[in-house]
Formats: sequence, C-alpha cells, structure tokens
Amino acid sequence: MIPLTPELILQAYAIGVFPMAESRDDPELFFIDPNNRGILPLDSFHVPRSLAKTLRKGGFDIRCNTAFREVLAGCAESTENRHDTWINDEIVRLFLEFHRMGLAHSIETWRDDRLVGGLYGLAMGGTFFGESMFSRATDASKVALVDLVVRLTLGGFTLLDTQFVTSHLTRFGAIEIPREAYKRLLAEALKVPAVFPTGSMREHYSAFLQSITQTS
Repeated sequence: MIPLTPELILQAYAIGVFPMAESRDDPELFFIDPNNRGILPLDSFHVPRSLAKTLRKGGFDIRCNTAFREVLAGCAESTENRHDTWINDEIVRLFLEFHRMGLAHSIETWRDDRLVGGLYGLAMGGTFFGESMFSRATDASKVALVDLVVRLTLGGFTLLDTQFVTSHLTRFGAIEIPREAYKRLLAEALKVPAVFPTGSMREHYSAFLQSITQTS
C-alpha cells in the first residue's frame, strides 16, 4: 500500500480528486472524483441581506490561521444535525502538515474570545479547495465564508471548489458543473499566481458588499 504523503495528496487535488473517510473513526481514506462538482463562482457570489447586516455590525471577531487545529476539531465534531463526519485522524494529520507548509488555511469566527465557527481549506495556485465548516452560533460559519471570499477576491483566486453543493451553499450562489468542465477550470486556475491574504479583512467588507450588490 502506497503511503499517503502530503505530496501524493496534493497531486490528487491537482487532477481534481480529493480524499475522504467513511466516518470519523475509520482509519482509512478513499478518493472522490464525482460526476458533478460543486463550485462557488467568485464573480457571482451572493450575500443574503440579513447576513450583510450582521457583517457590517461587526458582532464577530474574524481571524485567520490562529486556531487551525481547533477549526479542524470543530469541523470533525458530532452535532445534533450531523452525527458523524468524514474527517478522520488521517485527514487531520495531512491538513496539519499542509498548514505547516503554508498551503492550508482556517478562517475563524470568534465571540468574546471563544471560537464559535469557522472553515478550512487548501490553497493551490488560484484555486481554494473548501473542505469543511462548522458553527456554534447563528451565522458564525456564514460570516467566515464571506470573509473567505473577500480574501480570495483580493488575493487573485479564480476558483472556489466546494466539492459538493448543499442548500446552505446554494444561498450564496454555489452551482454544480460536470466533471470535465471542472477539470478544465481547475487546470487554468492552478496556473494563477494567487496569494492567500492572512491579515484582517474588516476594512474591505463595505467595498466588497457594495461591489457584489452592484453586480448582482
């Protein structure tokens, strides 16, 4: 059996394949290459009006890469609506290594110095592979997603891969495209010399929300 090194996993992502586990306690991984792939087009991203108000009010403190391991744990934990997840110890090991390599990033939503939500993913070229998100407070993960899109837009990214499309992501404009169309987009996006910004995005929120309102 070939060891699952970070380098091998990166090669899989680069050809449009991604790893998952059957369950949190399953020690093994398998690779997914779905017929239809979920993406969130950055040029048609939609922010619901109520969420835009929440973002402008600044009720959350949004940070980047300050609690990557904790975000992984939050995404892997069981909840009332999600009794099990696909994030096992092997996924955690690999993504902690990607984070040390500067490739994996977390967007964290804090309130009163308590982590209440967030997301994480992998950046390669002009592609961000969104892996998972979690929320312990209303709108916590949604605010993190908006913050992520602001970063990707400013950093020159062209493709936000969501793997699958959920009703939650559909509200923001996520769509499904055929496998071959996705792989063409991926090949082009990987050539883009994007840079993932890690500083605060707060000063950019108003301009971003105004720009997407004008183009929606």
